Amino acid sequence: MSYADFITLMFAVFATLYAISTVDAQKLHSMAESAQQAFDPKSAAASSQILVGKQPSPTLSKNAGPGGEVGLADLQNQITKRLAKEVADHHVEIEKDQRGLVISIREAGSFAVGSADLSGDAQALLLEIGSILSGIGNHVLVEGHTDDIPIHTARFASNWELSTTRATNVIAFLLDRAHVSPEHVAAAGYAEHHPKVANSSDANRTRNRRVDLIILNPTAGAEPARAVEPGQAIAHQGPAPK
Repeated sequence: MSYADFITLMFAVFATLYAISTVDAQKLHSMAESAQQAFDPKSAAASSQILVGKQPSPTLSKNAGPGGEVGLADLQNQITKRLAKEVADHHVEIEKDQRGLVISIREAGSFAVGSADLSGDAQALLLEIGSILSGIGNHVLVEGHTDDIPIHTARFASNWELSTTRATNVIAFLLDRAHVSPEHVAAAGYAEHHPKVANSSDANRTRNRRVDLIILNPTAGAEPARAVEPGQAIAHQGPAPK
C-alpha cells in the first residue's frame, strides 16, 4: 500500500469516527425512517401517520374570521374523529366550555410521574393535534395542571414549577415540530388550583394531572390567557396579536 493511499484511508477512518461521535438524534431518526421506507414500502403508510406534513388540516370555514379563526362546532367533530383512539383509551378528553374547545391530555402515558419530559406517545399525539392547530387562526392556551400532592425534587420545588414546565414543553414541541404560529399560543401553569374534579380519590387525582390545550372561541378576545390570579405562574406567552 502506498503512503498516499494509507493517509487517505486513515483520513476516512477518523472522519467516520468523528461523524459517529456527533450524531444528531433527530437526523439519525429521519435517516433510519427513510431507509426503512426504501426497503419496506409497507411501512411508509404507517409512518406517514405521525408526520405533520402528511396530515390533512381542517378545512377552514367559509365564515372564518379575518385572522383565519374558525368556529368550534365542526372543529370539535373533526378533532374527535382524528383522536378517536386516544379518546376511547381515556388518554384524551375533549369538551367545550365558555372559553372554547378544551383538549385534555392526561399525565398517564404522556409524562412520567414527577417529570416534564414528553413521552414518545405524547409527541405523536401532539403532532396530530399540532397539524390541526397549524391550519387554523384561533388562539390556543396551553395549561399545566397537577393534583394536590406536593412535590419537591431537585428539578421541581413545587407543583407550580412542574405544571409550568409541562405547559412550556408542550408549547416548545408544537412550535418546533408542528410549526404552530408563536403569535397564537400562550402557556400557563396552575399547579393544583384548577382541578377538573375534587382531589378526593386516586382516580380523581389521575384526571387532574393533565395538560389542557384550549382552542379559544374567535370571540374570546385578543388575550389568550386568563386573568392572572394570586400565586399563578405564567410560564410563557407569545407576542400579542396585532
